[in-house]
Amino acid sequence: MKNLELPKTFDEFVETRKQGFMHVKEFVENGGHLVGFLCSYTPLELIDAAGAAAVGLCGTSNEPIADAEKVLPKNLCPLIKSTYGFAYTDKCPYTYFSDLIVGETTCDGKKKMFELLNNIKETYVLQLPQGQDRPYVKDMWYEEVKLFKEKLEKTFDIEITDEKLREAAHIRNELRKKQLELYELQGMVPPAMKATETMSTLAQGLFNFGAKEQLKTYSAKVDAVKEAYENGARPVSEKAKRILLTGCPSTGVIQKVGMTIENSGGVIVCLDDCGGERTNKMLVDENAENILRAISDRYLEIHCSVMTRNDGRIENTKEMIKKYKVDGVIEMVLQACHTFNVESALMKDMCEEEGVPYMKLETDYSTTDSGQIGTRIAAFIEML
Repeated sequence: MKNLELPKTFDEFVETRKQGFMHVKEFVENGGHLVGFLCSYTPLELIDAAGAAAVGLCGTSNEPIADAEKVLPKNLCPLIKSTYGFAYTDKCPYTYFSDLIVGETTCDGKKKMFELLNNIKETYVLQLPQGQDRPYVKDMWYEEVKLFKEKLEKTFDIEITDEKLREAAHIRNELRKKQLELYELQGMVPPAMKATETMSTLAQGLFNFGAKEQLKTYSAKVDAVKEAYENGARPVSEKAKRILLTGCPSTGVIQKVGMTIENSGGVIVCLDDCGGERTNKMLVDENAENILRAISDRYLEIHCSVMTRNDGRIENTKEMIKKYKVDGVIEMVLQACHTFNVESALMKDMCEEEGVPYMKLETDYSTTDSGQIGTRIAAFIEML
């Protein structure tokens, strides 16, 4: 059994954070391995097959940003600053005790931040293609995924076999199907649960130690919500305006944007960010002859604004508007996220063509603009 040291500032932490550190410390001391990741493009099946737990490390809090700005520029995406800030201050137990962090070249700010993060914790960066339409990109990404497999094998001194990859692909597919069930509960008329509850459940699941544990968490939630709905529970009014929330990852603005929508007479029936339905409905072909190739192909299909072109995202959102009977679209863009900010013009054009009201919110993780955000959301929902 390992004996691990806690951060020097451990005694200054609030009690819940101390408990988090002790929980992770116990897991690692008992032989567990942690790999932190930051993006939907990270092929999680490889981490699972390596016998490690994949945990999401994207910063979603304003708390460490002031410390991060001692190193990083202020006019940088809050997600990047928050992620680095938690590592820089030793305040995130998952970052602190991780064996390896996996980054990716999705944006310039991230990939340069990873160079600095590597000085704190070893960070392996996946080199992602900038587009999906060239004939060579599948082979390029496949080679990159193979290199990642070799890195994990070397790090943990193990062999990642095809059998382990197939098992991991099966579990991840089951997990994604269960997440789709969560999304569909929001799409009911009226919805069976509030979106903020869904968002919180998904966010908490990222900190479970392994896909099997996540699957248990989501399955229990789906079963409980279905049973309550069948017994007459209606947590959302039929009169609530049905909102599709798209744009940047929304975990850091659950309260500021998500709860404000709910408190203003709306309900989010579709989470259309990179961790939402459009990504999780993409499954790995478990029976493919080359399972590693099947995994790499699945991840390259993901729609993100870093890709040129990225028409798949716009077309998918159009489908979701119809599927979820959407009354209005709200796009949330994190400050300094230039790719989503520019692409919002295409999203707005599509909504206008479909005759669906659209509004863009540009914000960060602070509360300084909460009043303005609340006023704009209330006015938008009022006019639907």
